[in-house]
Amino acid sequence: MSGKGGSNRKNRNINKQRFSGRRDDSHKHIKKHNENPVFEEKFEKSRFNLHERPQWTAPELPVNPMTTPDCPWCGKPIKDIATAICDKDTGLPVHFDCVLARITELEKLEMNDGICYIGGGRFGVVHYNNPPDTRDFTIKKIYEWEAKDNKNEWRRPISEYFSIT
Repeated sequence: MSGKGGSNRKNRNINKQRFSGRRDDSHKHIKKHNENPVFEEKFEKSRFNLHERPQWTAPELPVNPMTTPDCPWCGKPIKDIATAICDKDTGLPVHFDCVLARITELEKLEMNDGICYIGGGRFGVVHYNNPPDTRDFTIKKIYEWEAKDNKNEWRRPISEYFSIT
């Protein structure tokens, strides 16, 4: 048949084997490696190195317990001290959400504007050009909240927990 105007499925060779994902000569490369003395030496070395490696031991935690101070702005305890940020005036730890709320009160936001943390102790008033797509934005105003040079004493015990290894 020429193949025009119909199914040629019935013209297939019925006795033809289908490819099952494995060929008869698939083990040839294994035999080559097994006969190769360099391959056998590398394999033996890697097998023994697994047992010679030293066991990992967990570092000891610092003796000082993590503090949970109260937020001077809302009076509630700061349970996750790692997310706290410094008060601009006193240098004490404050809830991150309290800082966001305070900046939101200070700033008059327009349509499609928001407050977000932009890194380095800075917050920004951000305008989203297309609100569903948060990748397209412009920063309208920057609030320098924490000074980069200022090292706060309340962060030292926290850094012991996060800088163990």
